[in-house]
Amino acid sequence: MGRWLEHSVTAEIQASVQQVWEVWSDLESMPQWMRWIESVETLEDPDLTDWTLAAQGFRFHWKARITQRVEAQQLHWESVGGLPTKGAVRFYPQAPECTAVKLSVSYELPGVLAPLMEPSILGGIVTKELQANLDRFRDLVESRNPESRQLESRNP
Repeated sequence: MGRWLEHSVTAEIQASVQQVWEVWSDLESMPQWMRWIESVETLEDPDLTDWTLAAQGFRFHWKARITQRVEAQQLHWESVGGLPTKGAVRFYPQAPECTAVKLSVSYELPGVLAPLMEPSILGGIVTKELQANLDRFRDLVESRNPESRQLESRNP
C-alpha cells in the first residue's frame, strides 16, 4: 500500500450554479481545460468513465465510478481499476450569477514516482496544476455566460 496524497483547490465563477454544473457534468470535455488529462470516455454505464492522464513523460490509466451525484451541488468519484484515486467537486451558490467550486482530489502515489520525488514537492506541483485547471474551467464557463461578459464590459 502506497502513500496517499490529497489536494483541494477552489475558484469563484461568475455564472449560475446550474451553468457551472452543466459544463462540469460533460466529463468527456475535461481535456479542454484539464491539461494533464488526455482523454475521458464514458462507458456503457453512465456512472463509469475511462481516464488517461499524461504528464512529465508518464502515462496513467484508470476507470472511475461516480459514487454520489447531487445535481448542481456535488459529484464524488473513486477509481475502480488502474491509478488509485478518489475525489469530489462541490458547487456553492454565492449569488444568482456567482458560484464557488471546490475540487478535492486524492490519489495513491504511484510506485514508479515514489523513489523519484519527495511527496511534498509532487504535492506542490499537483496542487498548482489543479488550481490552473480550475482557473481554466472558470474561464471556459465565464466565456459561455452572457452575464459575466456584460460584467466584464462594464468593468474594463
